[in-house]
Amino acid sequence: MKTKLLSSIISSVLILSLVISGAINASNASVMSSTSTTTTTSTPLKHLVVIFQENVSYDHYLGTYPKASKFKADPNTPSANGLNATLLNSNPNGNYTVNPFLLNRTDAMTCDMDHGYSAEQKAYHGGLADKFVEFTGSDDSGCYPKQVMGHYDGNTVTALWNYAQHFSMSDNSFGTTFGPSTLGAINLISGQTHGAISSNDGSDNGVDIVNGTLIEDLDPKFDDCSKAQVMMLGKNIGDLMNAKNITWGWFQGGFKPTKMTPVGKAVCGSTHNNIANESQKDYSAHHEPFQYYKSIANPHHLSPSSVTMIGKTDRANHQYDLSDFWNAVANHSMPSVSFLKAARYQDGHANYSDPIDEQVFLVNTINKLQKLPEWNSTAVIIAYDDSDGWYDHVMPPIVSQSNDHTHDALLGSTGMCGHAPAGAYQDRCGYGPRLPLLVISPFAKVNFIDHQITDQTSILRFIEDNWNLGRIGNQSFDEKAGLLTNMFNFTSNRHFADMLPLDPSTGLKVSTISKMTRGTS
Repeated sequence: MKTKLLSSIISSVLILSLVISGAINASNASVMSSTSTTTTTSTPLKHLVVIFQENVSYDHYLGTYPKASKFKADPNTPSANGLNATLLNSNPNGNYTVNPFLLNRTDAMTCDMDHGYSAEQKAYHGGLADKFVEFTGSDDSGCYPKQVMGHYDGNTVTALWNYAQHFSMSDNSFGTTFGPSTLGAINLISGQTHGAISSNDGSDNGVDIVNGTLIEDLDPKFDDCSKAQVMMLGKNIGDLMNAKNITWGWFQGGFKPTKMTPVGKAVCGSTHNNIANESQKDYSAHHEPFQYYKSIANPHHLSPSSVTMIGKTDRANHQYDLSDFWNAVANHSMPSVSFLKAARYQDGHANYSDPIDEQVFLVNTINKLQKLPEWNSTAVIIAYDDSDGWYDHVMPPIVSQSNDHTHDALLGSTGMCGHAPAGAYQDRCGYGPRLPLLVISPFAKVNFIDHQITDQTSILRFIEDNWNLGRIGNQSFDEKAGLLTNMFNFTSNRHFADMLPLDPSTGLKVSTISKMTRGTS
């Protein structure tokens, strides 16, 4: 009887997930055309800054939003799909023996969970979301699997909660597929993890590249500071922006070489200490998605030919150090589209970064952006590349099925991740885990929670639509992506969202935006 009941529950959850996913493009938001400028946009936004952080599930940071012991939320804050009393006190994980528990600022450094393509599917157990301890909890030395159920609240991730109070956030946004950082980064810029080719022999290795699809972290081929393991074929958003002469760039901490070898190869040796006083290398090659594409890569990490060329095509090929972004800003030439990637110690990734160091980066960056004359036509999106395997109670809608007997396991070894239709690329089971997503802008709706289904490629689609670039094609997820426009107010009688200066250490509101502290670049 229990077996039949369990099977029925799993089937019901999956069917609901598939039905919901089918309606993802049902809503369309109308936006007001902007006044004519050098670059025509479909909204009043002329600048988009995407801050792409690391390895956090929605529940891990926002599961109890807006309720926390010392956090003072607006009484009119809308309800979010978070951890209710049943999930907090009688959670099905660990066979009803492991409940979510609160981490605080003294628990900032945690172990890194298992966030592999297959492991995450197994944790969701067909929608029951009750196998996180067994499949994504870390059993590395000094770690314990139950930590996967840990979550922070507004007493630690205070800045994010305050941004959510004053701007827009989503409680229904997902990774495009299951799996780790590289997949999330590549989906952000192309919506396509198929087209992976091993740098060694040009074939699948059956482990990280399967059926021509990348399913795990591998370093990019076109990067001196990497192990040069894989390249990607096909188009990305950089190709589309270049075709329309849109200024843009990917700006990453530690990208600038500390030296060049006699044969002209870059060495990325810069480091910073995290809150635990542990030295961490700044640059991570597998977090830089454009380095996988020959058309857009900057293999030797060459600097831009001049400050005025930042965002334009030259020897840097739109790939820059984070400091180059601020150089362009100081020159009053901020690119139309900028992707910002923190140095590793500030990117939020468990094990080597933490929410406190991450908060310093986020607040310093946003404080400085809000002081710019361009702020009135700018939006900042805070997004994440994957969940790190941390617990989240929401079963993602499955919009891309895959039936790889070895690697797909959402419904077990028989059900896999459903069955992909003929001609569809395999090993792209998704959507993946739910992730935080916030929009900070004068045009953001205030204290608003978006419940519409979106994913990482919703950011890609927003760029495509705002700058009239067209689609990637070739089964990119951008065709399916839900719209972010519901998080904005572009109407003519809008009330602009006020600036929100925060203290980078505490995340609390301050009266004025002061100088940046503890370096963001």
